[in-house]
Amino acid sequence: MVTLKVNGQTHTLDIEPDMPLLWAIRDEIGLTGTKFGCGIAQCGACTVHIDGVAMRSCSVTVSSASGKEITTIEGLASPDGKLHPVQAAWIAEDVPQCGYCQSGQIMAASALLRQKPNPTDADIDGITNICRCGTYIRIRRAIHRAAATKA
Repeated sequence: MVTLKVNGQTHTLDIEPDMPLLWAIRDEIGLTGTKFGCGIAQCGACTVHIDGVAMRSCSVTVSSASGKEITTIEGLASPDGKLHPVQAAWIAEDVPQCGYCQSGQIMAASALLRQKPNPTDADIDGITNICRCGTYIRIRRAIHRAAATKA
């Protein structure tokens, strides 16, 4: 049995301790906003926050995530449904094209803004999540917009 706290809710799951967190989130808990991309922690589609740090959930075991605060894209908005500033900026800047990587991009961007409330272009370019559609210019604009909104 593994206990995970995801988006403020505790889940006790009868799963193997070495299961990747991604599969526990998607298949066991049923939150499908976090996407599978590469399975080797390179693309970032599976990015979640673990104790506030952006992590690639395909490479984190459930046993190592147990007892920690896990936030997925579904838990980023406030409990009353108000979008996180990054989510609102994503919409305002019309960032998604195909949309597949966007939950991971948003999670990486929101973690960056927590660390660096006024990031430079170089800081933003340090996010290593991959967007196969190449919407990096819109991603950068959205992050700057979210930073300005928070100020």
